[in-house]
Parts: sequence; C-alpha cells; structure tokens
Amino acid sequence: MTDFLSGLIIRAQSGFFTVETDSGAVVCQLRGRIKRGPREGDLAAVGDRVRITRHADGSGAIEEVEPRVRAIVRLDPRPQGIYQQILLANCDQAVFVFACAHPTPRLRMLDRFLVVAEKQKIPPIIVANKIDLVDAPSDIFGMYESIGYRVIYTSAETRAGVDELRAALAKKVSALAGPSGAGKSSLLNALQPGLGLAVNEISAAMGKGKHTTVSRQLLPLAEGGYVADTPGWKSLALWDTEPEEMDAYFPELAPLVAECQFSDCTHIHEPGCAVLSALKENKIHAERYDSYLRLRAGDAG
Repeated sequence: MTDFLSGLIIRAQSGFFTVETDSGAVVCQLRGRIKRGPREGDLAAVGDRVRITRHADGSGAIEEVEPRVRAIVRLDPRPQGIYQQILLANCDQAVFVFACAHPTPRLRMLDRFLVVAEKQKIPPIIVANKIDLVDAPSDIFGMYESIGYRVIYTSAETRAGVDELRAALAKKVSALAGPSGAGKSSLLNALQPGLGLAVNEISAAMGKGKHTTVSRQLLPLAEGGYVADTPGWKSLALWDTEPEEMDAYFPELAPLVAECQFSDCTHIHEPGCAVLSALKENKIHAERYDSYLRLRAGDAG
C-alpha cells in the first residue's frame, strides 16, 4: 500500500515544487498523469494543498492537488486561449501596505487593488504605514473603515501597530502588495527580523526572470502562517471585467444598485439613480465614486 503524505506547496520554480509536510520539506515534481489532457491554467501553485509520495532518494511526486478554495489569478492570453496563471492559491487575505506620506498615498491604486480582491473573493486588510509622518492618518484612510474595510495603522519607526499586524497575520496565508516606497520591507523586519530582506530578495529575483520560470515562495511566520509577496496587482485580472459589473466590487455601491430606476443604470447620468442620490447626500465618498468612474472606463488608476 502506498504511503501518501499531505503537505503545502511553499515554493515553486521551473516545474519543481517544495512541499512542506509533517515530516519536513520535500522537493517534488508533478506525476505525469496529472499533466495529461488540456490545461486551462497552472496545475499546481504555491499555496496549494497536495498529497505526495516520496522516492528512495528523498525527492517526491505530487500525486494529487486538492481543490482550491480561492486563488490570485493572472489571466494570460495565449494563441490557444486564456491561460490562468496562479500567483498564490488558497490565500486567506490580501494585505495592502500604503504609506501615509513619503510617498503620497495613491488611493486610486488602492481602490483598484480592493476591486481585484473583491472580484477574486479575497478578504483585504489595508495597512496605513508611516503614521509617524502625519498628524491624522485616519483623515487619509478613515473612509475605508467607514466602508467596512479593516485598516491597521502602523509605523516601523515607532513600532506602532506592529503587534496588531502580527496578530492579523498569525496562522493565515497572506498575500502582500503595495507600491514602492510604502515601507513594506522595514515593516516586515519590525514584525520578524529578516522577513523584509527575504521578501526583497524574492522580489528582486522575480523582477529579473520571466514570470513563467521565477521562484514563488511562502515565507513562514514565527507565530504560524505564511506571507507571500505578490506584485502585479495593478495589472491583475481586470481586463476581462465588464463595465456594468464594476459596481458589484464597490461594497458601498453594490447595495444601492437594486434601488436604481433602470436595471442597466451606469450611475453616471440616469434619472432615479440611487448611487447619484447617495453621492449628492454625501452618503458615499466622492473619491471612491471617482475611482468607480475611472475603473469603469478602463483607467489603470
């Protein structure tokens, strides 16, 4: 009888997968039968739960990939059709790190990230970093709290909010993203010595190689759980989004849609539009409405 080991793929590169099991890490390749037939996307990816067998030399074979709960997917158009590249499977949350200042926070970029998270059904957390550089960080990010998003206010310099962020990451698989200069590396090092450096090294390697061959990796947390740097959110999976579905990915707009006079309301100029009424009454934020218009029009943000 074959002995199977269950595990988690924590690293993937060029067809080799490092699987973390209760018996330690095993470097595996996919069993041939798994690769038979048409492929619409990556058969295995970092974050996948798998069952493996071990060879006499210590390497292994992935015998089965368990169904994914969710995934961060990049849709890659190819001559034979759309290919789904899995950046991270089964992540519990997306953590978006933006600075309060230096650089000035690009909230339209954050709005785009949030739309992608909503579309891919990944719960987001917003980290407002460098709070020591401004007097009232909630004046910048407070509107997201009013919408219902969790915002953690942090400073790597003063260590404010570091414990709260550490608790939010513990025992979870978290996708990290944020613009350059937001202080993600310093913040990660404050969370766990060396963590920011490790993320930077992986990011640098990913930037040099082709996306099909570079290493993707989960980094373990001392309190349990993993983090993975997931660059590319700005260009992720919105090109296939129809304009008329964009309102579904703005939590403050979605409940109003049913109240609009017309079922195909664009929320731009129609009479009897519940969204425009809410905007006029300051029940929704003008900045968020502007982001909705831009994303609806295909603006990259």
